[in-house]
Amino acid sequence: MQQAGEFGIDEARRVLGDVFAPWVQDLNLSIEQFEFTQPPGNAADWQPGAILRMPFSERLCRNGGIVCGQALMAFADTAMVLANLAANKGYRPMTTVDQTTHFMRAVTASDVLADARVVRLGRTMSFGRVTLSSATDNKPVAMVSSAFAMLPG
Repeated sequence: MQQAGEFGIDEARRVLGDVFAPWVQDLNLSIEQFEFTQPPGNAADWQPGAILRMPFSERLCRNGGIVCGQALMAFADTAMVLANLAANKGYRPMTTVDQTTHFMRAVTASDVLADARVVRLGRTMSFGRVTLSSATDNKPVAMVSSAFAMLPG
């Protein structure tokens, strides 16, 4: 694990480029924000996490130009790995145990933003939530809850 002084968004971008499968990298995700230290003021509701962007692409759409649910779920899963990176202040091998997605409305012709937050980080498990929003109007398109097992090594 890196020391907090050496850790930050550059490390998160490195992990995004080095750790994920090539087809996930083909989503062209970018990290907009990366929060691993609590801001001044001790906000009681603050949670470590990350905000990622998935650019719109026709390749991610099903009939009717709607971004497919499979792409949105993969995006949310990837965003939670980065949120866990923030909470752990370094990369730990992990695997998804559970992911529940509630789709709220369709996304068409818009980038999608993922606001991923770690709600609880334990020694062996992590629990989180992701809000997926249309970048065009910032309205939610899906809510995702997930659990990850932290792996040795």
